[in-house]
Amino acid sequence: MSQPDVRIAVIGGSGLYRMPQLTGVEEMAVNTPFGRPSDSIIVGTLAGVRVAFLPRHGRGHVHMPSEVPYRANIFALKTLGVEKVISISACGSLREDYAPGHIVVPDQLFDNTRDERGRTFFGDGLVAHIGVADPFCPQTSRLLAEHTRAAGGTVHEGGAFVTIEGPRFSSKAESNVYRSWGLSLVGMTTAPEAYLAREAEMCYAVMAHVTDYDVWHESEQPVTVDTVIQRLNANLELAQQSILTLVPALAETPRTCACQHALASAIITDRASVPAKTIQRLKPLVAKYFS
Repeated sequence: MSQPDVRIAVIGGSGLYRMPQLTGVEEMAVNTPFGRPSDSIIVGTLAGVRVAFLPRHGRGHVHMPSEVPYRANIFALKTLGVEKVISISACGSLREDYAPGHIVVPDQLFDNTRDERGRTFFGDGLVAHIGVADPFCPQTSRLLAEHTRAAGGTVHEGGAFVTIEGPRFSSKAESNVYRSWGLSLVGMTTAPEAYLAREAEMCYAVMAHVTDYDVWHESEQPVTVDTVIQRLNANLELAQQSILTLVPALAETPRTCACQHALASAIITDRASVPAKTIQRLKPLVAKYFS
């Protein structure tokens, strides 16, 4: 099978890659130096653009947040040529104004996970200190917000997204601590996914679907699995319509952000000291810096 020309990817649930407008669908089983991705990558044509869809938790939702093969997922998309990634994510709101049913496109990220999820591609003789002062691509985030709003969503731009370990939900004490830190949203998967995308020099933005007020809100019921699923299902059409118009806009917009050069000033190891096998293993990421 020839490698498709894919520049845009969507990481999210099954409802997205089952869009009726998606044609010419093929499934790709990709292997990487970091193992296999969460599932086969579904590649199809949407509004004239080839797009890759990857179910983050696998079909049937079989991977816990700490079990998602984040490195394999991002590396596999990189090998297909992906440059821009849209993440669809459920989250709890830590702010009164970010209400259930709303969409948030965050601009900051706080990693509060504890297990080793595979936070970097580097090591084995190659050290890189990636810059993530602004962890989400501003150009891609802006387009995402515009097209989600145009599709009828109530959209908020900005806010700090805290990633917790899971799989359990927060206690009230934890939720209130996050609020006291000035954080806006809570979820379980955005870190290390966003950081790995930056190491891979991809543009990455999150369409965060607010499903609940976590557990801090006194007049709302604490979050449950049923609440999350019901809210995501209610917003599925909105997500589909947003992606339908966003994809061609992303394809037509040249990359002017710094994401595409993120490694240029990040690699600190003397080039002559890096083992050849490490360069070969990370070739899709680093080849242009070791020509």
